[in-house]
Amino acid sequence: MAHGHKLEIFRGLLKFKSNTQKIWGVLIFLSIITAIEVVLGIVKPRALTHSYFIGMKLLNWIFIILTLVKAYYIAWDFMHLRDEKSSLRRAIVWTPIFLVAYLLFILLFEADYVYNVYKDGFIQWNF
Repeated sequence: MAHGHKLEIFRGLLKFKSNTQKIWGVLIFLSIITAIEVVLGIVKPRALTHSYFIGMKLLNWIFIILTLVKAYYIAWDFMHLRDEKSSLRRAIVWTPIFLVAYLLFILLFEADYVYNVYKDGFIQWNF
């Protein structure tokens, strides 16, 4: 069954006349997010590299969040998830979000444990 795809982004805030315009709009949005990531990676503001939240620098949290936003938006627009039923969208979107959250939790706690073993234990840093 052929039907047209929605020609809007940001939940209808920007509407386009053709698929080509929509692709350019999404490209510009994703490019802006990527440019922000690159600039933050080059500049590394002291306020973000010396502030911690849940055991990790704020700059790292910003990178993780911006990367998840890009991944979500690519799936939402280019994989046409917006045109699917809500149950399929939830299954595809929420499953990786929970898995990434679980992975971050495990990595943060394991990294803290390894750091404390090297810091307070019998093993010394040799690199």
